[in-house]
Amino acid sequence: MIRSSKITSAGASLLVLLQLFASDKTAAQDFSFTISTKNPASHYINVEMQVKDLRAGIIDFKIPVWTPGYYQFLNFHENVENLSIEDDKGNVLEYAKSQPNAWRIKTKATASYKIRYDIKTVRPFVATPYADTGRAYVSPPGVFLHVAGMLNKPVEVKIVPWGNWNRVSTGLDSVAGKSFTYRAENFDVLYDSPILIGNLEELTPFEVAGKPHRFIGYKLGEFDRPALMNDLKKIVQTAADLIGDVPYKHYTFIPIGPGGGGIEHLNSTTISFSGGALNKPESRLGVMNFIAHEYFHHYNVKRIRPIELGPFDYDKGSKTKMLWVSEGLSVYYEYLVVRRAGLSTDEQLIGSLHENILQYENKPGRHFQSLAQSSYETWSDGPFGRTGDEVNKTISYYQKGPVVGWLFDLGIRQATKNAKSLDDVMRAVYNKYYKQLGRGFTEAEFRTELEKIAGKKMDELFDYVYTTKELNYNKYLNYAGLQTDTSHHTIDGGWLGANTRMRNDSVTVSSIDFESPAYNAGIRQGTVILSIDGQDVKSVIADVLKDK
Repeated sequence: MIRSSKITSAGASLLVLLQLFASDKTAAQDFSFTISTKNPASHYINVEMQVKDLRAGIIDFKIPVWTPGYYQFLNFHENVENLSIEDDKGNVLEYAKSQPNAWRIKTKATASYKIRYDIKTVRPFVATPYADTGRAYVSPPGVFLHVAGMLNKPVEVKIVPWGNWNRVSTGLDSVAGKSFTYRAENFDVLYDSPILIGNLEELTPFEVAGKPHRFIGYKLGEFDRPALMNDLKKIVQTAADLIGDVPYKHYTFIPIGPGGGGIEHLNSTTISFSGGALNKPESRLGVMNFIAHEYFHHYNVKRIRPIELGPFDYDKGSKTKMLWVSEGLSVYYEYLVVRRAGLSTDEQLIGSLHENILQYENKPGRHFQSLAQSSYETWSDGPFGRTGDEVNKTISYYQKGPVVGWLFDLGIRQATKNAKSLDDVMRAVYNKYYKQLGRGFTEAEFRTELEKIAGKKMDELFDYVYTTKELNYNKYLNYAGLQTDTSHHTIDGGWLGANTRMRNDSVTVSSIDFESPAYNAGIRQGTVILSIDGQDVKSVIADVLKDK
């Protein structure tokens, strides 16, 4: 049936507004980047950014000061050099710094812009960009500018490989019909998608839940490649079974070469990797735990996340008291996932947790800093606590976090007669806050969900998070037929409490035990020892070495 209608003036106004809105959408800003390394031996990454149809007014081009996943200020703006801005008529524009990480222009008309700049790279590390003649690693927050207020715009990235570089490893989607060209739906996705470029090696991929998983990296080393991919498939399948969902279209493991550290992303992870470590059983387990940790993060922190961790504040950092959940529980689950995948034994699992207990109990900082404080203060303290003398006043959520997670798990199992566990908590917050509500959870909401699963209040266990209360290990370990001894024992012999090292003919204190004889005598880390009992320290050391 066709019905006639009459457009009233109000209806006409609405129609005009809809037309304006539609035309505004079609004229949305277009952001694109070209990444090259014209002289990788100089350790520079060269960037060209193009922006179309920016409206007149004040425009700030900004770069983040940190990268999500590494909770430290990295001040990427300090490595931006040779920045120039020109309009679509080729006019070079003057700019001024509106803040340390922002370059401002003022315009009177809508225009398109081309911004060129170089990124000086200084450190081969998962959290920072780096280039040399072997590869270029693009850690996106340290490379890509954005326009303030326009983080939600789609972005296209074209890679110009240097020399005979032939491959790119990234979680970004490829653009059909364009070689070495990728697209992100917005800048948050771009900043979460590292890119490795070079003569890379790809191992045989595998599928879990019909989703491809790739391992493409640099200088992988000598090891049994099929065995690694078989183990990785077990890890991915075990984690997917635990949560009950595989939320991405594809996943890429990006090993960037030997070194230290890894950073998680929505559908990829960058890991420092040396395949030779896989050839010994003891170091192989460490590699499996490490990769399982970074992989599990795509659930726990990227999707199961404290509400502060997204949308991110790229200017000031995003602080939360819940890194004990995001990082600490991920350490706990790396052990569980590897064990459930059949890649470790019960003894190795308990041994790893026992090592965390020892690390925590041997830190005097346990008397001064709570787990929640450790999470929030990591921006100033560092992920493993402060350095220097202040190291004695801090703890690490990487060490206490998995232990408290273990106690929570045992407490929930005891309260529910083993019908529920911490697994149920992780699934509940994943399904409710990520899948249903599309957001992170507050501290109160996480506690509510955990206690709902347990069917009771868990005040004592949460005291272990928010206070420096001593952990009653055996109360919870006894639920599983386990126990531990954390009492102090006196060891025969003399004890100074200071470790030293020789450097440039000087004896320097490298570390100091809290409230040891050396500490109480005023000796601190970095102290240079000049004499012992009135004798020149070099003479004393020479005499000791001569006696040996």
